[in-house]
Amino acid sequence: MKDEPTLMRISWKKYESLSLTEKAHYFNEAGRLYHIMIAQQFDRSRMDELGMLATIIRRIAKTEEGIKFLKDLLSHKRAMLYFSQPSSRTFLSFCAACQILGISIGEVRDTATSSEFKGESKEDSVRTFSSYFDLIIMRSEVGGLAERMAWVLSNSERPIPIINAGSGKDQHPTQALLDIYTLQRSFEGNGGIDGKRILFAGDLLRGRTVRSLAWLLTAYRDVKQIFAAPKDLQISEDILAMLDQKKIMYQRIDDFKSLIPEADAIYMTRIQDEWDTQKAGKRNERDISKYSFTGNDLKRLKKSAVILHPLPRRSEISTDVDDDPRAVYWRQMRNGMWIRTALIATIFDRKEMIKAYASYKGIVV
Repeated sequence: MKDEPTLMRISWKKYESLSLTEKAHYFNEAGRLYHIMIAQQFDRSRMDELGMLATIIRRIAKTEEGIKFLKDLLSHKRAMLYFSQPSSRTFLSFCAACQILGISIGEVRDTATSSEFKGESKEDSVRTFSSYFDLIIMRSEVGGLAERMAWVLSNSERPIPIINAGSGKDQHPTQALLDIYTLQRSFEGNGGIDGKRILFAGDLLRGRTVRSLAWLLTAYRDVKQIFAAPKDLQISEDILAMLDQKKIMYQRIDDFKSLIPEADAIYMTRIQDEWDTQKAGKRNERDISKYSFTGNDLKRLKKSAVILHPLPRRSEISTDVDDDPRAVYWRQMRNGMWIRTALIATIFDRKEMIKAYASYKGIVV
């Protein structure tokens, strides 16, 4: 693999000039996933492989013996969860994924408790973490920071992998992977993801989960993406340009309710007003009733359709929807733990060991 592009063989200035698809090749090492930065790293075969591995791990974990096997896989590794942006689900999901594989964890969730409070740069903080840990999982409000830190560590004397757990308004690749895994499972026996209509609703401009998922969906045949949002929160032009380049069918609308009967999957999002300038901690008020899903809307939804949400939610999905079998967002959240477990196992080259154990135990996917 001498000729494989890596971050050690490129200057930061040159790297910044690359397109996302060109960048994707630089995050591998020895032919496998290493840094996890952007959705563009994942083609259909990789997503199918990760989904299958996640399902195998889920089934192994159903027995006490299987749990012990998984915990022994990476018990010699340590991971730093560096979350300078607030998070509940993503943090806990990664925490649980590490625990499933026996990885010890450290955490920084408030930079006021770290040396950054004293003026230390984020680069120096990450270099410090790499001295003590074997993996860094980071979430930041600063766009592109995870990529910069991956480049820094790859060019240091102690390179270790970094997983982007949310980077500014840019990307959230592991959320998109768990969304794909949820769709894979939801459409088993129903033709898979191919040919489905995916309806996105809400704040699509600032929803980094939508940006990443829109890309991953392009790997599937004849998928139509429909974006329903207020004009000032509609999907950004760079995503549409990407869809145009790949000749993907899409539609932009402002009448969300009218498209509910046609959707195979509805992906709801909240208004992300944490990016807005607010006074005295108050949220900006906005009428989102046109982009909400209620119990009455269930009557117009296909029996085979599903409703997803990356969570947290506010009022965009009413709680009387929760018990409908088509509301899969709680299952979606749990799927995040399994797909992230599969991803970490892949980074540390434990995939074949897991598959061999499953085969020995007669676990079939």
